[in-house]
This record gives sequence, C-alpha cells and structure tokens, in this order.
Amino acid sequence: MQDQENQAAPNPEEDLASTPPSTPADPATPSLEEQLSATEAKLAEMHDAFMRAKAEADNVRRRAQEDVAKAHKFAVESFAEAMVPVKDSLEMALKVETPTIENLKEGVEMTLKQLTAAFEKNRLMEVMPAPGEKLDPNKHQAVAVVPSEQEANTVVAVLQKGYMIADRLLRPAIVTAAQPK
Repeated sequence: MQDQENQAAPNPEEDLASTPPSTPADPATPSLEEQLSATEAKLAEMHDAFMRAKAEADNVRRRAQEDVAKAHKFAVESFAEAMVPVKDSLEMALKVETPTIENLKEGVEMTLKQLTAAFEKNRLMEVMPAPGEKLDPNKHQAVAVVPSEQEANTVVAVLQKGYMIADRLLRPAIVTAAQPK
C-alpha cells in the first residue's frame, strides 16, 4: 500500500525535470535564424564591397602601367620637337649654292642659338667649370694633372664641356687639374 501511495503522490522534482526549460518570449531578441540570415547578408555585402575595391585597385594599377608605358614611349617627344628646327636650319645651309664665309658663320650662329634654346627648354644644361674652381668628381673628369700655381685639385683648363639633364649628369666636363709645383 505504501507503494501505491508513492506512485500516486506527485513528486515536484520530477515535474521540474520533465518540463523543458522555458525560453523567454522577448520579442526584442532575434532568433538564431534571424541572426544567421542577418550575418549572411552582411557577409555578402562585405564580399561585394571587397570585390569592387579589388577591381578598382586592379584598374588603377593597369592605368598606371599604361601611363608609364606611354611616358617611356614618348619621353623624347618634347626634345625631338625642339630639334627639328635645328635640323631644318642645317639642311637649308647646305642648300646654298655659293656660300660665303660670312653667310656660313651667320647660319651657324643662328643654328647654335636654336640648339641652345632647345637645350634650355628641355633642361639640358652645360657643365662648364671656371679655371680655379674646385674639382667636383660628380661633375668633372680630370684626364691630366699639370703643375700649376693654383691650389691642388682645382680646374686649370676645360677640354670639353659637360652636360646635365635636370639634376642628372649626362656627361662630365673633361678637365685638367692643378698639382702644386
């Protein structure tokens, strides 16, 4: 009889264990499915933004490469445009049938002015050290050392002018340098 009483009496602990825990029914908290779909949507948006940024970077790189290729291809265009009139002047001088020394000299002087203007326009500058100037191994090349009253390692004479393009040496000035007696 006691067995029957035990069976019939409700056990409050069993009732708690058999019922699933209740989930709060808070309408403000999204469900896991809603969170997952929101995260997937955000991932798709970020992926799209990444792909667009990558494509833009590829386009910028390609355009830069094309610009560099064009710059290399047409780098001498400005200089060539400045040299064409010089060539024209030389050709006209050769067409003269009976040139005189005065005409030739005048033509050469005019052509030299055109050439000098073309050099200046394209930032091709002469390196012409003055006698007594300190020897600069970055701009001058000494081919001989001669006894002189000047200070050691100074320019005595310029044998050939040098040239620079902007700040880059194209050809050093060929000079003789002083050696104290």
